Amino acid sequence: MRFQMLVRLLIPLLLTIAISPCHADEMDDSREAIDFLKDLDIEDLIDVEVTLDDVFDVFDGLVKARTVSIATGDKQSIARAPSVTSVITAQDIEAIGARDIDEALEAVPGLHMAREPLGYKPVYTIRGMYSDNNREVLVLINGIPLTSVYTGNRGLVWGGMPVNAIARIEVIRGPGSAVYGADAFGGVINIITKSKEDIDGTEMGVRAGSFSTGDAWILHGEQWAGFDVALALEYQTTDGQREVIDADAQTSYDNAPDTNASLAPGPVNLQGDNVDIRLDVLRGNWQLRAGYQGRRNMGTGAGVAHALDPNGHHSADRINADLTYHNQEFTRYWDVTAQFSVFNTAFEAKRDHRLFPPGAFGGTYPDGFIGNPGTSERHTRFDTSGFYSGFMKHLIRIGTGYHTGDFYKSTETKNFGTEPSTGLPLPPGSPVINVSDTSAAFIQERERKAWYLSLQDTWSFAPDWEFTAGLRYDHYSDFGKTVNPRLALVWQPFPDFASKLLYGSAFRAPAFVDLYNANNPLTLGNPDLKPETIKTWELAFDYRATNNLHLAMNLFNYDATDKILFIPDAGGNTATAQNAGKQDGHGIELEARWKPTTKSSLLVNYAFQKATDENDHHIGNAPQHSAYLRTDWLLYPNWYLDTQVNWIAKRKRTPSDYRTPIDDYTTMDLTLRYKDIKQGNWNFAVGVRNLVDADVREPSPGPGLSDIVTIPNDLPLAGRNYFLELRYRF
Repeated sequence: MRFQMLVRLLIPLLLTIAISPCHADEMDDSREAIDFLKDLDIEDLIDVEVTLDDVFDVFDGLVKARTVSIATGDKQSIARAPSVTSVITAQDIEAIGARDIDEALEAVPGLHMAREPLGYKPVYTIRGMYSDNNREVLVLINGIPLTSVYTGNRGLVWGGMPVNAIARIEVIRGPGSAVYGADAFGGVINIITKSKEDIDGTEMGVRAGSFSTGDAWILHGEQWAGFDVALALEYQTTDGQREVIDADAQTSYDNAPDTNASLAPGPVNLQGDNVDIRLDVLRGNWQLRAGYQGRRNMGTGAGVAHALDPNGHHSADRINADLTYHNQEFTRYWDVTAQFSVFNTAFEAKRDHRLFPPGAFGGTYPDGFIGNPGTSERHTRFDTSGFYSGFMKHLIRIGTGYHTGDFYKSTETKNFGTEPSTGLPLPPGSPVINVSDTSAAFIQERERKAWYLSLQDTWSFAPDWEFTAGLRYDHYSDFGKTVNPRLALVWQPFPDFASKLLYGSAFRAPAFVDLYNANNPLTLGNPDLKPETIKTWELAFDYRATNNLHLAMNLFNYDATDKILFIPDAGGNTATAQNAGKQDGHGIELEARWKPTTKSSLLVNYAFQKATDENDHHIGNAPQHSAYLRTDWLLYPNWYLDTQVNWIAKRKRTPSDYRTPIDDYTTMDLTLRYKDIKQGNWNFAVGVRNLVDADVREPSPGPGLSDIVTIPNDLPLAGRNYFLELRYRF
């Protein structure tokens, strides 16, 4: 009832805005405008008035005739793309002063950034789909998945991703398995890195901020010996915010035997050092892209087992590379792409992970309850696809590919569990032993192989109508096959308006931790699992009311089945993975972009969702209401002020969680930037995050098998903090 009332109130409001007068002059593409200004003589420059669009155009991503390939694999306008797609450009990232992609993604309607206790890794919550391990969202770099076959998400260590080498981020809200296969369940995030054309010269920058945070980067793009070459090097270091955890998992155990081992109250451990290197080489139809992400001294956040560990840290490496051949005129009617890619990822504990602190469990573990897993994976992919335009009014896409995910190394040292040589339990307080490659290890090395075949037809059966039908068949060596269709009907009666009716299904592949987890005191794998599945309907409207006002509205409804949950085992203290869950959800997303003058712009969006389980209980933890406001102002010819306001509301608990709902919050961020596009290459910015010093908290996990909430007062995020930034281009 409330949902219907909300729709009735908001649709007239949007229509009222649409017919209101706007008096702003829209510039052409900002890059061309800047190049035009740079070519003028100094006398001419004095007479040219700088507008906000010359530097930060709020329409840059979605309103102009930009193209996306994330929806179908073929470049097309966002309005006609057969999915609900958002684009965050390099302009947007610079304007808001983002340091990491997580800060940029908060601008996407219906996408919220929660956190999990281990390392405060991001939980990309889309349309109410929330889980502690966040396996419902597929993250890509240049179209290559970053998914760990062991965890089913971005791995045990994420460590964020800096943004200076990013050209843009394309986001699908909704299913994407018809194009991308596994794990494009609730959404897809494709991070596109900068090429020579995007950099076009050299940029150097430094940044310093609160929590002993420091960044440095250098980007370079030029043509060399007939090759377009781009190179990016970024370094980040931080001690991390030091917000306090009031009580942790050890606190509850201290209450029983009257011990005092817990380190709570105490600060979270979010230190870390990051190195990112990107290379892009293009010549003719061939492109080579490679990347390295090194994560060192990464803190454990609120603890591996949700007990504070101020000294534990770990490291990880991610290496990706792809060689792509793309020929738009392979033959008269064929546009062909072939790609070979590799992705390697490795994780290890560099200092003992104390799952529970020294003195835990009545003092029986004087050195702490210690467990140090390590994992290494190697992924290889070969994909080829082609668009055939030989049939009138049809564009047909055929694709096939093969993937090998090799979990080739598993290591573990610990002071609990089973002694592999005897098969007997280790006595409490035992020294740490190495159980790698034994029956006592948490998992054995394994390999997964998969292949797919996809077919899609886009039929322009009338001037204003377009129908897309697609189907993808995937076959996996460990759990079998899955088939996922996609349908889209697009009506665009005039260039400034488009409506889309969409249907799609998607699947999440069981991760190795779901299938094969062993020797874990709490959770065990199940090799008989099926993939999770979801079916989604969407109705979307995209309307450019005037040259200065863009409106969008999306309605969605989905039904997810065979959700993988860990169900308590009869007569024991463990839980085994089962296909036992169900989730239904529906909601609405509204967005408006408005330029009231040549010196100001506004972006605002609102999202509502309601998600329930098989018993009609709220799924919990995801915000039912969220809103985002961004304003940009040209204060003086070279000074720009960006303001962001983020509102998160009505986060209920999971059905088994007895705590009160999580508090709502509102944050405000400011970025003041000096950028002289006429004569200078210097770029200076100062910013403040969480200006009002709001008490921002993200949900901690609810009760486990023991009915204990390990972190009762949730996960605190950073209070007010500041940064300074300096860039120079030449």
